[in-house]
Amino acid sequence: MTSLKDKTVFITGASRGIGLAIGERAAREGANIVIAAKTADPHPKLEGTIYTAAEKIESRGGKALPIVCDVRDEANVEAAVAATVEKFGGIDVVVNNASAVFPMPTPDTPIKRWDLMHQVNARGTFLVTQKCLPYLLKAENPHILTLSPPLDMKTKWFAPHVAYTSAKYGMSLCVLGWAGEFKGKIGVNAIWPRTAIATAAISNVLVNEEALQACRKPEILGEVAYRVMTKPAADFTGNFIIDDSFLVSEGVTDLDQYAMTPGVALLPDFFVPDEPPAPEGVNLMDLSALTGH
Repeated sequence: MTSLKDKTVFITGASRGIGLAIGERAAREGANIVIAAKTADPHPKLEGTIYTAAEKIESRGGKALPIVCDVRDEANVEAAVAATVEKFGGIDVVVNNASAVFPMPTPDTPIKRWDLMHQVNARGTFLVTQKCLPYLLKAENPHILTLSPPLDMKTKWFAPHVAYTSAKYGMSLCVLGWAGEFKGKIGVNAIWPRTAIATAAISNVLVNEEALQACRKPEILGEVAYRVMTKPAADFTGNFIIDDSFLVSEGVTDLDQYAMTPGVALLPDFFVPDEPPAPEGVNLMDLSALTGH
């Protein structure tokens, strides 16, 4: 493993949830964390701002740079990258975490929602990475890490929400292409959770408390991301990682530490393929228990 001490990690959507968990884990190793997100003022429904996130990062031992950044805006992204390089001297890791979610059927998806998801998810991932590339290519052990699913091209993942699936898979297509384009130069990988993750955003969707308790904590993805970004970039690339299977392969035996309520059957996430199967001892919820079907 390479060290993250004094390395600069540029994370989109890092004011809360998974992005913040990744930042906090890297900060424990002495990394510089760029919190590139839109929330400068408190949100009525979502906890946390770029400034409260910065406080948490620094309390973990890292250096933080909170930047208001809309990944849809090219000038905004260019300014965020410039501010990062001015403060920290370069960029070692890009984490494409920002994402818009609206998993609804075609008749119930306003075209503005289609536009938002594709602008934030696929286009935002491409834009942020493109602007960071000159600095990644100069870095000692550069990584691009994207929060997107394996490209499991089955109808069941598309039929319920064509717009959302295509936007998320757009992120994954970037990973697939960049792993080849930058092979031997930059490590390019995707990580995805096997289960739903208990974030502020999902708590607004899962009004069912039972479902929220059936989630895992964002820290599981923080640990996965840390382990990926400290691997040799020239060799570890092109992987579509499912969180728990990866951790088990890394020798992590206690997955209960990441459960909201240990022992409770876990709520499966979208887009998780049949392979790799859930690690031994992982109990996934029967979705009919929630839907009543």
